[in-house]
Amino acid sequence: MMRPQKNILIGVTGSVATIKLPLLIEKIQEYEKEYTINIKIVPTEHARHFFESTLLPAKVKILIDVAEWSMWQRRGDPVLHIDLGKWADILLIAPLSANTLAKIATGICDNLLTCVVRAWDLHKPLLFCPAMNTRMYDHPLTYEQISKLKSWGYTEIPCISKMLMCGDTGNGAMAEVSTIVERLKPFLEKS
Repeated sequence: MMRPQKNILIGVTGSVATIKLPLLIEKIQEYEKEYTINIKIVPTEHARHFFESTLLPAKVKILIDVAEWSMWQRRGDPVLHIDLGKWADILLIAPLSANTLAKIATGICDNLLTCVVRAWDLHKPLLFCPAMNTRMYDHPLTYEQISKLKSWGYTEIPCISKMLMCGDTGNGAMAEVSTIVERLKPFLEKS
């Protein structure tokens, strides 16, 4: 019997939590016993600072901002952010930095990831994992922006409190990879 195919688009942003991307992909791929999993990664420019593409499985495609513009030359050519939204069954943004959170909440779409989100089909699941310094997380804007995303039907996988990379201790750390993958599973079953 053929396993159902699941297309997962993972957005990563300029947060140090992006270093967990290889582990996140590895854990998602454990569902390949039940599903054929296809993963594409859309990193923001600053996210690329935190991971080595050579550490990711060869079959995982990474799409950077320049791909959006190199594909489209004239009317009728593919529009990458639209095509990715059609391709994906699920969009997971892990981590979602304060900067990209603010862009999404206000409708700014100035890179491939924010364009995908702006054109996202609201009938499909979008999960997001905030990750930022405690001072940023505790700012009143963060609560407002997360609430706005949730009001659109997006699913928050809340951050946790722990010692952050900068040495501060408090809220703002991205949820553990095991928690993210656990929260993703029901959406794989539904989509």
